[in-house]
Amino acid sequence: MKGGDNGTVTPLMKQYNAIKAKHPGALLLFRVGDFYETFGEDAIRASKILDIVLTKRGAGSTSETALAGFPHHSLDTYLPKLVRAGERVAICDQLEDPKSVKGIVKRGVTELVTPGVSFNDQVLEKRSNNYLAAVHFGKTEAGVSFLDISTGEFITAQGDKNYVGKLLQSLAPAEVLFCKREKETFVSNYGPDFRYYALEEWVFSYDFAYESLTRHFNTTSLKGYGIEGMREGITAAGTILHYLSETHHHEISHIATISRLEEDKYVWLDRFTVRNLELVYPQNQDGVPLIQILDQTTTPMGARLLKKWVVLPLKDVVQIRRRLDTVEALTNHTELLDALYLHLKQINDLERLISKVAVRRVNPRELVQLAKALDAIQPIKKLLAASAIPALVKLADQLAPCDGLREEIKNILKPDAPMLTNQGNMINDGVNEELDELRKIAFSGKDYLAQLQQREVKNTGISSLKIAYNKVFGYYLEVTHAHKDKVPASWIRKQTLVNAERYITEELKTYEEKILNAEDRIYAIEFGLFNELVLQAMDYVGQVQQNAKVIAVIDCLSSFAGIAVAGNYVKPEVSDSHVLDIRKGRHPVIEKQLPLGEEYVPNDIFLDNEEQQVIIITGPNMAGKSALLRQTALIVLMAQIGCFVPAEAARIGVIDKIFTRVGASDNLSKGESTFMVEMTETASILNNLSDRSLVLMDEIGRGTSTYDGISIAWAIVEHLHNHPKFRAKTLFATHYHELNQLAEDLTRVKNYNVSVKETGGKILFMRKLVEGGSEHSFGIHVAQMAGMPNSVVLRADEIMHHLEKEKVSEQAPKQRMKTAPKNNYQLSMFELQDPQLLRIKELMEQLDINTITPVEALLKLNELKLLLQDKGEVVR
Repeated sequence: MKGGDNGTVTPLMKQYNAIKAKHPGALLLFRVGDFYETFGEDAIRASKILDIVLTKRGAGSTSETALAGFPHHSLDTYLPKLVRAGERVAICDQLEDPKSVKGIVKRGVTELVTPGVSFNDQVLEKRSNNYLAAVHFGKTEAGVSFLDISTGEFITAQGDKNYVGKLLQSLAPAEVLFCKREKETFVSNYGPDFRYYALEEWVFSYDFAYESLTRHFNTTSLKGYGIEGMREGITAAGTILHYLSETHHHEISHIATISRLEEDKYVWLDRFTVRNLELVYPQNQDGVPLIQILDQTTTPMGARLLKKWVVLPLKDVVQIRRRLDTVEALTNHTELLDALYLHLKQINDLERLISKVAVRRVNPRELVQLAKALDAIQPIKKLLAASAIPALVKLADQLAPCDGLREEIKNILKPDAPMLTNQGNMINDGVNEELDELRKIAFSGKDYLAQLQQREVKNTGISSLKIAYNKVFGYYLEVTHAHKDKVPASWIRKQTLVNAERYITEELKTYEEKILNAEDRIYAIEFGLFNELVLQAMDYVGQVQQNAKVIAVIDCLSSFAGIAVAGNYVKPEVSDSHVLDIRKGRHPVIEKQLPLGEEYVPNDIFLDNEEQQVIIITGPNMAGKSALLRQTALIVLMAQIGCFVPAEAARIGVIDKIFTRVGASDNLSKGESTFMVEMTETASILNNLSDRSLVLMDEIGRGTSTYDGISIAWAIVEHLHNHPKFRAKTLFATHYHELNQLAEDLTRVKNYNVSVKETGGKILFMRKLVEGGSEHSFGIHVAQMAGMPNSVVLRADEIMHHLEKEKVSEQAPKQRMKTAPKNNYQLSMFELQDPQLLRIKELMEQLDINTITPVEALLKLNELKLLLQDKGEVVR
């Protein structure tokens, strides 16, 4: 792009440099003719991301620069790849027609597309929100705001840093804004994994933000939105509006309201719990999150709403019961449920379609889809209204018919309208007289000329009359000399030939102008009619957004009803009591993954604040302790989002906080050990307890020495039981059997174990929770089942038996370890503490070699062989 070898800069390059300087952090797509070009570092990045050829301009000169580009019509193909790679992309277009300009064409950035600000269907995930978030750290609290520009949803919240972190993890924004000087604070609190963009400090001014919001909503205050006193929340929200302006997004009338995300309205799920319970995302690549089981929604709006419900369970009993009652009504009317499902399937993404209307980015095909979606709402409204179920009738009343918009779109646009407005053929016949006439001229020209020729033959009596065309004077009438005396006086002679003469008429010249300009005029008329239709549709933005919200709720509740029927779920009894009573509960995810024919083993859980506040669960690894903990939390969570639960019966006294410390979650890349992470998460739990908390702890203390681990676990149980203010309901799974002694001293601590059946040296996992503590961990059996070498298993068994014998002595632990048996590789097999081998020893000792007959000897030998085979099977 630069000039010659002397290093002079061309006017085009000067223009590029000036525009690039205004957007230093963005990858600039610079329109040159029919291509979007990138230069320098931008070109190197673009070529790698898009896999396009990287070339050089001015190779070998001092002004050599990297160059990479693609055709302008491929923008929708390449732009999403750049944005998904985390790039902020500035699209620089030609603002003038190059044909009408001498010299350099005026150019400017028409849009700045970022991961968090996009309307492109290829960038957006249909069933997930694409949030842009802004975080502002105040003196005592932090503010956070979320906007999905593709739907118009705008929310803000305020609280401590933990609450903001929880919302960031739960809502998973595509891009986060914060102040440059707060980068270290943000990264240290929430990690470096978010895509973020740092703004100047002046943007985070409360007064500036307040004015931006009131100007946008055309109000004098923010009291009507319930956020008036949220200083940090308002600052974060105002930052988002500023960012939209900076990225050239000025048509944002669809962002019609802002709502407050109230901390005390929803169940507290800290970021560890959201991750540990795998609510939305699995921890392992092959894992299945809860949302995958619950999400049977058919509309994009429903899918997006369900994700919010899952990470924001309700605490209000009245709201929870309202949802549960609606789900119950749908489960009792399966014909209605099936009918709703059929109509919901016809509804496209109402939210995003109407947002595109508001920002005037909608195409003809999308408007047709909008009309079809509104058509499908009519039978849904009738079905719900006719159900006579109060909750469903109320939903029906909230659906707006939008008849005017539906009819207007269907009257004006063809059902098979194209995606691009410049392709033509999108407006119905009969809408505009001039358009109909031009179409006849453009697409039925020969017929028109034939009709004109026949009319003139009839009028003049010239049977040999012909109509033809040439580039010199266009369309003409040709008359042989034999009939030239019949030519009307109004005809104008243009050319004389040997055998004929050529004439033109006013009608023919008028037609010629029409046919030559018909296509351009057709495009202009169609484009004008389409734009008028979009302007009319903008009047319905609020109504369609309301419809989208109601349809999303109907879709979610229908999904709950569908899975309740299919999965044999029951309606939980939710109240303000302090009792958690689950009868024959099942894990909603695991039971769906079981092999065909295998049934999930259900379990009962009872917790309250008076008699059974803490349950200590012992049992071997792999017996199902972790699954039991998780299923309890998931059943509570499902109940409080308004979903039926996998159980025979469930009484849920509303839980306000769910804490989990389950599974290893090392953060070795940050230099934190398993134990450090475990203690950090446990500390967070103990410091944030409430009287309605549900605490799930799995194998606390296993990351350190046995005695440290037992001591810490012991102290934690005591703290939870003896807390002066709160009696948090707790499930405490452990392999430290010593903790069973706590039940003797602490009245609300009870011992349970996940039962195991031991037969012939083998163990069977019964996966049933029974009262009482277990005495063995069966760790060596599990090691054996995992394929541990037989020599290691037998040696471990020998040491364990020795330690159990020594345990009754009064020696200190270190002294007892000194007396552990030495590993003697010459030991006979009968010295090993192995049940099968000891049985063989007993048989050998019983034999009397002097009296045994040959046949008896052979039978005994066969018996010994069978015992050894059994031993081999156990080892394998």
